[in-house]
Amino acid sequence: MTHQTLLSTLDPDLAGALASRRDLFVSTAKRLGAVASAPVVLAAVSSQAFGQGMPAQVAAVLNFALTLEYLEDEFYSEGLRAGVVPDRFGVVFRQISSHEAAHVTLLSSTLGAGAVAKPRFDFTAGGRYANVFRDFKTFASVAQTLEDTGVAAYAGQAPALMGADAALTTALRIHSVEARHAAEVRLVRGVRPWKGATDKPMTKQQVLAAVSPFIDA
Repeated sequence: MTHQTLLSTLDPDLAGALASRRDLFVSTAKRLGAVASAPVVLAAVSSQAFGQGMPAQVAAVLNFALTLEYLEDEFYSEGLRAGVVPDRFGVVFRQISSHEAAHVTLLSSTLGAGAVAKPRFDFTAGGRYANVFRDFKTFASVAQTLEDTGVAAYAGQAPALMGADAALTTALRIHSVEARHAAEVRLVRGVRPWKGATDKPMTKQQVLAAVSPFIDA
């Protein structure tokens, strides 16, 4: 199996899980017109499904997820701009980067005005990975850390979304794609793409401890 075939596109038809009527998806796409890319349409449908009364706990979880997606999105964008990714892996990391950008669009649009601001990042982690955008081995190692953490974070926060069906569905769909990213990055690095038959979720505190070195402010 090649790296390209292992990756898939974002799981399709999130709208079916977020709204009970097909015409909501269609009407939203028509209203958005030329900007109606799939992530934007899905985010708008999700926002309509929640309405104006998103529970504070749900908003907190989605904002936590959004912060992680901001982190991943900028990491891959900077890495690709820096040219650290070898040509043979370019298609892999461009696809992952496009997924992370779509995740940011989906979550931020769902949260609307309640979306947390994007923080500043330091991908050298205070100098620990000073060559992260010059050495591919370092870049891929940090990518694995971010992807593994993201997978565990979504798993850890899922119980907090029980009862909020639209939010839980959205989070689980993103979680499955993040897991594929994690497996693909491990294959790129030449290591086993899984740790075992199950993954351990991480608490919010554990996730913050793992990613805080990369958050500057």
